[in-house]
Amino acid sequence: MNEMDRPPTQVLLSWSSGKDSAWALHRLRQDPDFEVVGLFCTLNQAFERVAMHGVRRELLQRQAQCVGLPLTEIMLPWPCSNEEYARIMGEFVAGVRARGITHMAFGDLFLEDVRAYREQQLASTGITALFPLWGSDTRLLAREMMAAGLRAHISTLDPGKLPASLGGHGFDEALLAALPADVDPCGERGEFHTLAVDGPMFLRPLEILVGETVTRDGFVFTDLLPADATNPPPG
Repeated sequence: MNEMDRPPTQVLLSWSSGKDSAWALHRLRQDPDFEVVGLFCTLNQAFERVAMHGVRRELLQRQAQCVGLPLTEIMLPWPCSNEEYARIMGEFVAGVRARGITHMAFGDLFLEDVRAYREQQLASTGITALFPLWGSDTRLLAREMMAAGLRAHISTLDPGKLPASLGGHGFDEALLAALPADVDPCGERGEFHTLAVDGPMFLRPLEILVGETVTRDGFVFTDLLPADATNPPPG
């Protein structure tokens, strides 16, 4: 079998529900050497929401349908110790390897410690970590995403870095103009997290409503809801 006949490498993509995960999917789908065969996401079991992003489980599931990929949900207890997290993720990775999958992709942009942690965790598992967005100039990347039609809304933000009024705001030029100079345009340092709702990686848009914004555990969370939600909270 020559290189031209070699089947693409199957990849499982770490999926946070946000714009960077969505853009990593887009990049990988443009590369004939790879085939994304599924998504995996960690959720807070107590609240049934995506870890850190605070996105409802129901929206996550609908989002996976909108991008046309199967989703594996990894439920984490709350609170979750480092040891418990390592055990749960270790069992998950072992199951992935047993399926014959050898590559997992992540949407990280430039945080060296995060990349090193992921590579260390996978070092002895037979799984290779891929970082399709690594090293991107985030000022250019943000505008590349927008120009391609990616749409997202802020689901969580750090009120020490951004005003709470930006909760639920679209990921658009107006947001970039409102960001303080020391905030990364893609929120890579945790300044904000998003829910992606449309773009070139979507088969159809994810229709949502923007619900109420609350402060909890030092972060500002905006409740994003399915567009057909009954009796949505004010927002």
